Amino acid sequence: MDFKKMARDNLKIGIICYPTFGGSGVIATELGTALANNGHKVHFITSSQPVKLNVFEKNIFFHEVVLNSYPLFQHQPFEVALTSKIVEVVKYEKLDLLHVHYAIPHASAAYLAKQILKKQGIHIPYITTLHGTDITLVGKEPEFEPTISFAINQSDIVTSVSESLKKDTYEHFNVSKDIKVVPNFVCVSKFQKDQDNCKKTLFAPEGEKILMHISNFRKVKRIQDVIKIHSIVSKTISTRLILIGDGPERSSMERLAREEGVEKSTYFLGKIKETEKALCLADVYLMTSATESFGVSALEAMASGVPVISSNTGGIPEVNIHDETGFLSKVGDVENMAENLIKLLADAKLYTRLSVNAYKRAQQFNISNVLPLYERLYNELLSKL
Repeated sequence: MDFKKMARDNLKIGIICYPTFGGSGVIATELGTALANNGHKVHFITSSQPVKLNVFEKNIFFHEVVLNSYPLFQHQPFEVALTSKIVEVVKYEKLDLLHVHYAIPHASAAYLAKQILKKQGIHIPYITTLHGTDITLVGKEPEFEPTISFAINQSDIVTSVSESLKKDTYEHFNVSKDIKVVPNFVCVSKFQKDQDNCKKTLFAPEGEKILMHISNFRKVKRIQDVIKIHSIVSKTISTRLILIGDGPERSSMERLAREEGVEKSTYFLGKIKETEKALCLADVYLMTSATESFGVSALEAMASGVPVISSNTGGIPEVNIHDETGFLSKVGDVENMAENLIKLLADAKLYTRLSVNAYKRAQQFNISNVLPLYERLYNELLSKL
């Protein structure tokens, strides 16, 4: 009996991620759930329970990073608390490896935990997955660069979710580590449209076309462009705009909708855990980001058979193919995006072709194709011990 092979096939994996609605947290959670379904024991180490995590599933465990308030500290030392929790979970749950999502501060905390455990005779390797704004926005701040570069270089394996993000990492950081591209994924079966339960008439009682956008409403998403596109198109084709999510830009978005005269045809639905229930409503998905490492929400839309109108930045063109699954435009070119959208909605044959192609494209990123890539990396990592 090959005991080592058995051990690698039934791993104890620690996943460190942000527990929020952002793409990195959602992907980390769904990856962990899929790994648990494959028989691995998956331990989530986060500041709160991830929004999409079901702790009642087999092989899923949750460990909260608790921050106590001390008068001495102006800011709570989250990285220290995270490091200590990682050490505790690795030691007492006997984890085989850590999979760290997002560089700040997870990769550096994993490195510190690894050094602490090494002094106790425990070797814990870690994989760092780079997701996007940890590199393209926050990571570009000069005060963060030395720490991020060091933590990435000290990782046993580094992955990025797109070729674009890999290129950005090498360009903006002093990274010598080989970066392997493992794309983000989607569980295609979750996004099959159930027309019987789809409440489209609630928003489009006269058969209006529904445009949709899902994000955390930050400046980088340029959601004001989405509202402007809706305003332009609605003068030619009757449309409704559904915005899902929340964040710092919401107030300015609501003001802009009023200024553009589309406030009555624009719906803010807040945060929704099960985006598949919302995407069944959509005719077209809009993604106007200034930068985007991959575009998970666009991929989810494509899995629902929804064509995508998007900017051509970052990793988006690796997902949305121009004139095949949707249309690409330069960042901020709302006129061109609106023109493409009108063309799409006015031509039934074009719409059907792009809808079918979007679904086929999404199937290439199905979790069943991506999960084995991570499992191979885990085995590669442990084979070196």
